[in-house]
Amino acid sequence: MKGKLYIVSTPIGNLEDITLRAIRILKEVDLIACEDTRVTKKLLSQYQIHKPLTSYHEHNEKEKSEELLSILESGKNIAVVSDAGTPGISDPGYRIVNLASENGIDVIPIPGPSAAIAALSVSGLPTSGFIFLGFLPKSDKKRREFLESIREYTQTLIFYESPNRVIETLKSMVETLGNRRVSVSREITKVFEETLRGKIFHVIQILEQREGIKGEFTIVLEGKTNESGASDEIINERLELYKERGLTLKDTVKEVSRNLGVSKSKIYKKALEVWGKAQVKFRGKE
Repeated sequence: MKGKLYIVSTPIGNLEDITLRAIRILKEVDLIACEDTRVTKKLLSQYQIHKPLTSYHEHNEKEKSEELLSILESGKNIAVVSDAGTPGISDPGYRIVNLASENGIDVIPIPGPSAAIAALSVSGLPTSGFIFLGFLPKSDKKRREFLESIREYTQTLIFYESPNRVIETLKSMVETLGNRRVSVSREITKVFEETLRGKIFHVIQILEQREGIKGEFTIVLEGKTNESGASDEIINERLELYKERGLTLKDTVKEVSRNLGVSKSKIYKKALEVWGKAQVKFRGKE
């Protein structure tokens, strides 16, 4: 008989966040495939689990999947774990799952912690529909292009981000998608766990006041709403932001009008106040 493949969720910080079933499966399988053996050994030591480990990460995932498949076909059971959370969710896992299922191997989920779901549950944003989008592109241009492609999504949006890029990512979001509500969580389940909620501008201001930013971040962002207007405060904030980035008056009016759903004529009047120029006729369709 062929073996079984278990996709086992593990704690994302606090080692107590593991299910009784996960502990049992890890004790029963013949082999545990993990991202970093050093990280997994700490968890196994906590629960007196003594099983052989093999490295399975993004750099060897393709080749290693073939090796794991051979072991499964020989009748041995394997558990796949990531360093934290649920395997396959922005972590290695999907290749072996796909390969195993194509070859008649039973693939069994052992559910548990997920940073995306944990952050969503405390965000205060709608949970009836949401989209998990993982990590955004690193380059500013590609990140903005991607955000532009999802600006019409009405569902709550979930992203992962590193501490060294979180502020720039939030700035890209506010410039591309507008000053939406957001919930930003870091170090979930750990000692310095924190969640910041409010409009994107507000969260950016808090983070920029800190000397250093640590911890992996999960960003939960409000989807597009049907509101067609915006307060003068929000309009002025957006105008100031684009002005600081060096956009021309004309381009600023165009972008703010499009992002906030407010007429160009109204935005133009506000822009003149921000720029401190004498009013001139703005030629453009509302």
